[in-house]
Amino acid sequence: MLFDSLLSRTDDETLQSLLGSATVRLIGLLDPSLTTSTYLRELLLTLHSRESLLLSKDTRSHLFELLRPKEAEILALILDAPDHRDVYQALKEVKIRRGSDRERALFDFFELNVPQPEVAIEVPSAELTTPQYSLFAHQRRAAQQVKKYLAQEPHRVLLHMPTGAGKTRTAMNIIADHLRSHEPTVVVWLAYSEELCEQAVAEFQRAWGYLGDRQLSVYRFWGTHEINIEEIRDGIIVAGLSKVYSAAKRSIRFINLLGVRSSLVIIDEAHQAIAETYQLILDSLVIPYENTSLLGLTATPGRTWADISADAKLAQFFARCKVTLDVPGYDNPIDYLVAEQYLAKAQYRSLLYDSGLTLTARDLAQIQTDLEIPQYILNRLAEDEQRNLRIILEIENLTYRHQRILVFATSVEHAKLLASVLRTRGFNADAITADTPSYQRERLISSFKDHTPEPKVLCNYGVLTTGFDAPRTSAALIARPTKSLVLYSQMVGRAIRGVKAGGNEIAEIVTVVDSNLPGFGSVAEAFSNWEDVWLNDS
Repeated sequence: MLFDSLLSRTDDETLQSLLGSATVRLIGLLDPSLTTSTYLRELLLTLHSRESLLLSKDTRSHLFELLRPKEAEILALILDAPDHRDVYQALKEVKIRRGSDRERALFDFFELNVPQPEVAIEVPSAELTTPQYSLFAHQRRAAQQVKKYLAQEPHRVLLHMPTGAGKTRTAMNIIADHLRSHEPTVVVWLAYSEELCEQAVAEFQRAWGYLGDRQLSVYRFWGTHEINIEEIRDGIIVAGLSKVYSAAKRSIRFINLLGVRSSLVIIDEAHQAIAETYQLILDSLVIPYENTSLLGLTATPGRTWADISADAKLAQFFARCKVTLDVPGYDNPIDYLVAEQYLAKAQYRSLLYDSGLTLTARDLAQIQTDLEIPQYILNRLAEDEQRNLRIILEIENLTYRHQRILVFATSVEHAKLLASVLRTRGFNADAITADTPSYQRERLISSFKDHTPEPKVLCNYGVLTTGFDAPRTSAALIARPTKSLVLYSQMVGRAIRGVKAGGNEIAEIVTVVDSNLPGFGSVAEAFSNWEDVWLNDS
């Protein structure tokens, strides 16, 4: 039978189950005429493919309920369902594995093609990169100051440049200089996520193509990638911190050899460096070896904005040696970067909302202890229909002035909810979360980054704060409250690329400010927040 014929039998209750009752209810609040069964079926097929509805056990169970008794009996026979008094329950209990004969039979029954499984492209752990990069004046000055610190005791320094100022590009020039001056030698680049690791590999290959003086191996060491440290004498190792920590726990010889081989260690997103686990790794790679240098990279040189002791500990870890942008005639480097169009001129607005949220003494104590807003409180905000209506209408308002808009939601379900309702309202909106399959995430990001003039909205939770670069983004709506100035600055940074960085002259940042929860000022305030704990600034 045709799948669409089955879908035409869906009633309101089934559609609510498939779309989510919160989504349908919010659509009704905005426009009751859009809650007809016909329209909701069309929306369902814009959000999910026919194939994905069959592949998901949950949605498949709802669809089986739509079969007529004779149809259910035939399908149960085809799928060799277990004996059961209730044929519909028997169908729900059938296990359908990807690539199995049962999967083929299920799709044949509904006259659909079985979707091809995602083919994982195996990336080699080592590649050769051959020679060909340039820096702006402010980046060259920062690079020279970093190299001065690395050449003298205690051989460690933090490079502090705001998002959009080119800290990664500056770091790659420093690395290239180091590799040309030390042959053979090994540079170790450490990062927290696989996306940041792959981004570092791609950026190094690009830089070395311009700046290199010899063929050099690039080693991947994260996820499923492995290296043989015994064989590595020259090149750069890009590694995940968790992978290095696991290897060190298995074999102390590994961390010893990695330390012996390397002469420069870089820690990306260095504001996390003093976490006990990672500090142990960094100290093990640097302290025993008097000629090994440590370079930290960050856009915000502190871990918090409220715990001065944690920030002081970070400053102490880097021997209070920090290089930041020092531009004559400007009190703040952000002002310089905006004036020179490296960063967009950001317009900050607050969307004030009184949620009526009452925090208990226990809630306040946990916020004070964790220095962050617990997820269960964020989930309560995500369920506030009036808050969501305000957010959706604000996003729609932004589409009249911007072509690419990023939305930072309060939860995975919140991101999906906002995208679903916006689609219903006729806007090009998608959601990306940690649950989004990699192939689908790449497709959605590629679509968001294209050059079509149609306004596009990308709602996300927890995946686009770092390792994501879409310079055309000119607006961000931050619906996720946070006490982390680091996280807030990273969210803002996604939308403030300037013209010289392929971005925009003007950026608009809208922050939802909930009563009883903290808000933030401008990114310039974030940039200078920790200056009092760094005594040896350059």
